[in-house]
Amino acid sequence: EKGNAEEGIEARIDIKVNNLQDAEIIKSLYRASQAGVKIRLNVRGICCLQPGIKKISKNIKVTSIVDRYLEHSRILSFHNGGKNKVFISSADLMERSFDRRVESMVEIKDSNSRKRILEILEGSFRDNSHSYKLESDGTYVLRKSKKGEKRFRAQSYFHGQSVKRAGKIALVKEASFAPHKPKKKMDEAI
Repeated sequence: EKGNAEEGIEARIDIKVNNLQDAEIIKSLYRASQAGVKIRLNVRGICCLQPGIKKISKNIKVTSIVDRYLEHSRILSFHNGGKNKVFISSADLMERSFDRRVESMVEIKDSNSRKRILEILEGSFRDNSHSYKLESDGTYVLRKSKKGEKRFRAQSYFHGQSVKRAGKIALVKEASFAPHKPKKKMDEAI
């Protein structure tokens, strides 16, 4: 993507992972941003990259969704001069994943699968309900829908799609904590 940006060709990277901590990956993303590549990252947990820094990472935007489900999808999409390449991976972008584990990454070549995975990726970036934007100072700010913009909650949307696909009517009830109350007092039990 960096080479495309340097040649004036549209260049874009979209990534959804749990964690981004690998120094070499971060440096590569900074170099790509400096070359003009537009980069969107959806990082659920640890993110050691600082977005929005002039002359370093001004072309990088980072969001994080904190919602009902603990997601584990890892999706990487490269614009590739209009011939989009999409990958799924078992690895987070962390040193331990590259240096001390056996992980896999596969390119998605089936057009229907690629389309669905890109819908999930795009939905993660559209979320304006439970999504937080990472600021350059390391703080997270809740994203709010702009005036006239419809509220979009990615996890609810994809949950609803799954229920429809399964052909079931789901009565989804938010999980609640109900502490166990013993029938006998501790003194009586002994």
